[in-house]
Amino acid sequence: MKPRNLKPEPLKGTPMAIDLKAAYKTIMDDHFTPRMEISFIDGDSRQTLCYEKVSWVIDGEEKGLRYGENPGQEAALYKLVNGNLVLGEVTSLAPGRYLASDPELLQSGKHPGKTNLTDADNALNILRYLDDTPCAVIVKHNNPCGVARSDTLADAYYRANKADRLAAFGGCIALNREVDLETARLIVENYAEVVVAPEFASGVMDLFATKKNLRVMRINNMARLSTFVAQRVVDFKSLIDGGLVAQWSFVPEARTTAQLMPATCTRKDGTEHRIKRLPTPQEYEDLIFGWLVEAGVTSNSVLYVKDGATVGIGTGEQDRVGVAEIARDKAYRKLADWIAWEKHATPYNDLVLKFGDQGRSFMAEIDEEVKARKGGLPGCSMVSDAFFPFRDGAEVGIREGITAIVQPGGAIRDWDVIDCCNDANVAMVFTGQRSFK
Repeated sequence: MKPRNLKPEPLKGTPMAIDLKAAYKTIMDDHFTPRMEISFIDGDSRQTLCYEKVSWVIDGEEKGLRYGENPGQEAALYKLVNGNLVLGEVTSLAPGRYLASDPELLQSGKHPGKTNLTDADNALNILRYLDDTPCAVIVKHNNPCGVARSDTLADAYYRANKADRLAAFGGCIALNREVDLETARLIVENYAEVVVAPEFASGVMDLFATKKNLRVMRINNMARLSTFVAQRVVDFKSLIDGGLVAQWSFVPEARTTAQLMPATCTRKDGTEHRIKRLPTPQEYEDLIFGWLVEAGVTSNSVLYVKDGATVGIGTGEQDRVGVAEIARDKAYRKLADWIAWEKHATPYNDLVLKFGDQGRSFMAEIDEEVKARKGGLPGCSMVSDAFFPFRDGAEVGIREGITAIVQPGGAIRDWDVIDCCNDANVAMVFTGQRSFK
């Protein structure tokens, strides 16, 4: 019997060789209109929001977004230029106060795409609540991979990058103070796609020019970022059938330690359960810091934070125990990678590749250190964007040595989670508000 020819036939009209890399270099010629209007109509009343398309002059050409979420997707960036929307008792943000919708492109690097802008926007979403001290937010695929604040901008960036050096590769770095040379030198040690800041000190742009693919954006309104706190915009979600869901953007109501409530609840049988230990001043600071970072993390999410920096961030999981475990496991992995980088200037996963059998010895030593330090989790505060329906989610962090928890509260079994914390001498406070994103 003659064997069949198993060589695949090329599809008609399809070239056998495709330049996959070219897709990422191609700037789309979008067909979106230069202006857009959205009207809210109630009887004879009409409120209209007016938008203009944003573009930049790059290499002598006027260009809009590189592409959308993926190469080949046409996309356009619009800024709000006119219109004031009032629905019920809520008033939307006034036009003209531009942040990520109209950045000044100081260095274009690779031409900006949609994800670059939305990464910057979500970083600003977090930074607006943390404007009292120098702070750095590193965002990748619209989620923070490291957030830290400190007395200096350089230390804030160093600690944010340390939180997840691997994920920060190719990310968007947002800084809420003028970028000084010390901070810039740390930034250029790694590969970043975007740097966003209110201003750049003398010599910084010369340093950034050595990174040809880096996009550098100045956003002047970052100097007034705290004025965007509690400001709302209409958030649109498009459905596959062309429909829309419209909602007001989320605002975290608990923004100070005084607004956090001691965890208490009353069961149906009338018995009251109350947390025995309140947070220390440092724990309160970390709980508020973590809760405000939480506003920029995709739900379901759990964070671990310590001393004003993220230690482990779990995002987008379907169950609360699972996401608490993901944040825990990431803390262990990221600490191992950081130790490997500091001791051997090599990522943890490349130790064997670079050093052979000696690399295996290095890995074993690092594993022992990470295990002894429990991934850096002892003394952390645990942050959850929704209530714990059972004690098992909180227990994930408690077993690792966390000392305080912030969560919305409101579960039927709040009493069980409170008892769990009391048994472990862990402080817990409620926000009274969920923070899904």
